[in-house]
Amino acid sequence: MLLPALIAWGYSEPDLAGHLKSSAICVLIGLPVWFFTRKSRSLNSKDGFAIVTLAWILVALAGAQPFYLTGTIPNFTDAWFESMSGVTTTGASIIGNIETLPNLVNGIESLPHGVLFWRSFIQWIGGMGIIVFTIAILPLLGVGGVQLFKAEVPGPVADKIRPRVREAAKILWMVYVGFTFVQVLLLGLAGMPWFDSVCHAFTTISTGGFSTQNASIAAFSNPLIHYIIIFFMFVAGVNFTLHFRAITGNYKVHLKDYEFRVYLSIICIATLLIFINISSANSDWSHNSFLISLFQSLAILTGTGYANADYELWPFFSQHLLLIIMFFGAMGGSTSGGMKIARIILLIKYAATETRRMLHARAIIPIRIGDRFISDEVVRNTLGFSLIYLSIFVLTAFVLTAFNLDLLSAIGASASAIGNVGPAFGAFGPT
Repeated sequence: MLLPALIAWGYSEPDLAGHLKSSAICVLIGLPVWFFTRKSRSLNSKDGFAIVTLAWILVALAGAQPFYLTGTIPNFTDAWFESMSGVTTTGASIIGNIETLPNLVNGIESLPHGVLFWRSFIQWIGGMGIIVFTIAILPLLGVGGVQLFKAEVPGPVADKIRPRVREAAKILWMVYVGFTFVQVLLLGLAGMPWFDSVCHAFTTISTGGFSTQNASIAAFSNPLIHYIIIFFMFVAGVNFTLHFRAITGNYKVHLKDYEFRVYLSIICIATLLIFINISSANSDWSHNSFLISLFQSLAILTGTGYANADYELWPFFSQHLLLIIMFFGAMGGSTSGGMKIARIILLIKYAATETRRMLHARAIIPIRIGDRFISDEVVRNTLGFSLIYLSIFVLTAFVLTAFNLDLLSAIGASASAIGNVGPAFGAFGPT
């Protein structure tokens, strides 16, 4: 929290005191917690999942303080919402709602630089999963990290790098920081202001989607900026263990990975279908139509949630396609939300296998993804997760209709929130 304080000081903005108060509160609470938990102890799976859950809640509470204490968001519940949306990289925001925050006449662009930085920074921290960060830090507290890493890196075909979990976590963070630095540099050289470059790099590699502009990426007219962000959204949607393995010498690991090839195929198919649909509807087969088709396909699939166009003006086919891939998410082990492509593949394989078993009752037909055979335990876990995911989606959409939301807005908001996307449809669209 000292980083946004330094930025507030550098820009001579009045939010400096609020950031310093937030830092002091965290130190006063954090030091006793560290002192009483510093002794080494082992963790079982229940402990790991409990710490994962508590970590998200507590970090979001801590992250709400700068919004609240600087006076940016006067209501603490609203501040906690903004923080939770940031830490979980959901990207939904109450800033910009003139009825909720009349003090911010110009929406996001009314925010001081320190708060803008903090808003992006908490997404960057939450991006790869707060728990991977914790794996590198918890040894300082004498706590192991294997169960935590298992809890936060989903996907039935995700590579296991647990034997050297502490070293792997550090390398993954080096990769994460490296991608962030390169994107900052490229965006700055492409003409984006350097402060905006830092904030957007934070929220791209984390697939968070918070922007420093009310119009999101549409505020930047240079197509090169859009393509740079497209590339890093794509990178952020890839399983980070593949990046890890590529850096450690296995340079062809991405192309050999079955889930990666499916991920690439979904992007190409979604982009092509949307491009054809919106171009034929508008009689506009220009480069700009292709750019917004590719950009929005990746922004929704990876859960980044940026907008460079108002997709609610598109034909219904394209809108429904975006809603479908909103459920997919990107690859398991990436910074994206959603169900993850690995699970979608497994569900399709399971359905196909069960159909074949009905036709050949005595046949032994294992489920195979790429070169790997999937165990029954992984299948059960995936089916259980998918049922819970879809049940929460349906229940949330149903509850939202009780608040007089139309069906499209309720479905879109529910899918967007559970998939960590941000913008949705209807009342919660990109504009």
